[in-house]
Amino acid sequence: MRPERRLRRQATDTEMRLWFALRDRRLGGFKFVRQEAIGSYIVDFVCREKKLIAEVDGGQHAENASDRLRDRTLIAQGYHVLRFWNSDVLSNPDGVLSTIIAKLEQSEP
Repeated sequence: MRPERRLRRQATDTEMRLWFALRDRRLGGFKFVRQEAIGSYIVDFVCREKKLIAEVDGGQHAENASDRLRDRTLIAQGYHVLRFWNSDVLSNPDGVLSTIIAKLEQSEP
């Protein structure tokens, strides 16, 4: 089984909450896909049209050098990367969605 398929099946509760808000063009009519392979990385959510990636992270990602390298690589390929803590998605979902929609609306395709 491809890694992105396995990750879709093993999504965390937090990832599923955000996915239900992003799927089916529910957020401003923008299409998102989840667990998408981009180069050698698999991102949590991406709007291909706007090249916007949204990542949902737990505490293991704090001050993670490999995440910084990953973000720099994706940015160099023209993507914008937004990272949200699990606690933000759970306690402030409207704020997370507002941040995403604001970036979508200002991003060039």
